[in-house]
Amino acid sequence: MSSAPTSLRPLAITAGDPAGIGPETIAMLFRDAPDALRGCFVVADRAVLRRAAAVVAGAGPSIPVAEIASPAEAPGLPSRCIPVLPVVVARAVVPFGTVSAEAGRQAAESVRWAARAALRGEIAGLVTAPLHKEALHAAGESFPGHTELLQAEAAAFQALPVAQVPVRMMLANDELRTVLVSIHMSLRDALDAVNADSVLQTLRIAHRSLARMLGRPPRLGVAGLNPHAGEGGLFGQEEILHIAPAIAAARAEGIDAAGPFAPDTIFMRARDTATRPGEFDAVVAMYHDQGLIPVKYLGVEQGVNVTLGLPLVRTSPDHGTAFDIAGTGRADPSSLLAAVRMARVLAG
Repeated sequence: MSSAPTSLRPLAITAGDPAGIGPETIAMLFRDAPDALRGCFVVADRAVLRRAAAVVAGAGPSIPVAEIASPAEAPGLPSRCIPVLPVVVARAVVPFGTVSAEAGRQAAESVRWAARAALRGEIAGLVTAPLHKEALHAAGESFPGHTELLQAEAAAFQALPVAQVPVRMMLANDELRTVLVSIHMSLRDALDAVNADSVLQTLRIAHRSLARMLGRPPRLGVAGLNPHAGEGGLFGQEEILHIAPAIAAARAEGIDAAGPFAPDTIFMRARDTATRPGEFDAVVAMYHDQGLIPVKYLGVEQGVNVTLGLPLVRTSPDHGTAFDIAGTGRADPSSLLAAVRMARVLAG
């Protein structure tokens, strides 16, 4: 398998929390977009995907689910058949829309397996359906989400301290990309995380990752932390003490970074549309909601979460577990499809 082109190597899709919409969106895509999922396989308990396939099929034709023994078997299955690698075994049936330790365990174990397979070069990358952070915690996991779990796996694989494998979250759609300085932490802690080192590290990671993705050096716009980017120190000192020095240091390294700009207008300036090209290829935002709200407002159905800085390809849809509609067959798989397509592009 190592001699096959990267684009043809299997791509793992982790099913996420079995109580959420992840498994049924996966079943929808295998039914409706089989060409886009050629060579993909699902990491989950087979019963979880069979239940999802039944939900999606309703009174229509059944969606076949096949158990495979290795990722190499996935490309050879018939179109619209869901290949499942059962490296995770369900210990109990998890009801839809409920938080449980069992669901958290299944989600975490599937991600760990896929991450390790990607790090060993056995698969092209992984696309992660949503997990539930409370369920993850209930299962005894110390990680607040996928990003931190994957960071720990990458560090362990390289025998490095976690701090030496810095990662960042990027949320992207066709019109806007944002890269975050801090990810899953309280707003109070996120404010403390804005310092010259963290901003410069984010600019370096964004520059390297986007240069590979775009095939050219990216243009990075940097958001301020405070209203009006601090208004010259009237509304805060972070821009003067931390953000501007980090931008200057990045520019000295040849990184095309500009700012800090007022956070209430920079996203409009970066938005790329058919009638108005964006000024930046990505916006570096200072904290989670500052960067994610603008992208999600444009439509979660096309948003993709990409983890930057890892020695593997990982994408995910731009939505959560949606417990309120799980099991109804009303979920929209568009974001998951966009995540699969993005993973293929990043895998080369």
